[in-house]
Amino acid sequence: MKLLYFNDFQLGVLKGDNVVDVSAVVRDVPHTGPGDLISGLIARFDAYRGRLQDAVASAAGVPLASVRVRPPLPKPANIVCMAVNYMENGTLPKKPQINAFHKAGTSVIGSGDTMVLPDEPATIFEGEAELALVIGKRASFVSASQAFDHIFGYVNFIDGSARGLPSTGFFAMKSRATFCPIGPYLVTKDEIPDPQNLPVKLTVNGELKQDFNTNDMAHDIARCIEWASSVHTLEPGDILATGTNHRGLSSFMDGDQIALEVQGLGKLQFNVRDSVQPARKWLRETRQNRKEKGLEGPTPQVSGKYAPNT
Repeated sequence: MKLLYFNDFQLGVLKGDNVVDVSAVVRDVPHTGPGDLISGLIARFDAYRGRLQDAVASAAGVPLASVRVRPPLPKPANIVCMAVNYMENGTLPKKPQINAFHKAGTSVIGSGDTMVLPDEPATIFEGEAELALVIGKRASFVSASQAFDHIFGYVNFIDGSARGLPSTGFFAMKSRATFCPIGPYLVTKDEIPDPQNLPVKLTVNGELKQDFNTNDMAHDIARCIEWASSVHTLEPGDILATGTNHRGLSSFMDGDQIALEVQGLGKLQFNVRDSVQPARKWLRETRQNRKEKGLEGPTPQVSGKYAPNT
């Protein structure tokens, strides 16, 4: 099942190319807004699955193309992002130590929305293509062997970054407003038989930049849940993003149109706008391009506010 919010945060289920409004089915889920409605439904999903399936079977719905898609998890309580969790196509000499950071729930936007680059002296703005899993039931000190019992589903996820800020650390880099595009919908885990073998593709203005497979993870999904749940409890509706292969990362700039497709999760599309005008510019080199030239780090800013020597 593919769950999504649309228009004025009505809850829907995707049916082919249409979306069926199932708001009436979940009206009795205790909630104060769309954020805790979806987390409450996730926690009670076994009781609602049949009712949702009946509602979808008996309605035609409306074309998905005719509605405004919203983020399927509008304000998660926890967004845990795995850090340096890919072997970079075998180019890392050894498996990195497992690590993660938090991203603010208020940074979430949906498909069709706009990532806004803040007026900050970042050396570069990037967005990392990731498979994210959504927790289905409370997870605390979960063993790897039981980890998948705690997954509700999966979603496309972008980890936006403002790199090289004077204020060091992940807080200033990762938790800016609009820096967490997700969607377009949340796919229940029964539709993804092997999440550890999924192609991940990200394009910038139609040009393929990131192209990797989730089988390249340094620490697999089960281990990520085991470790994260040993640090703090994960609740229904929490997001755990599994990391990215950095070799294809490149600059995000004003006017860019970004698309992310993790196999089976639909296409997440969003725009980029620079809050600084005239807009800042970078080269389009990926990190792999630069490494092949013997250069280190991301490409430098070439023009606009905060560019070197301007």
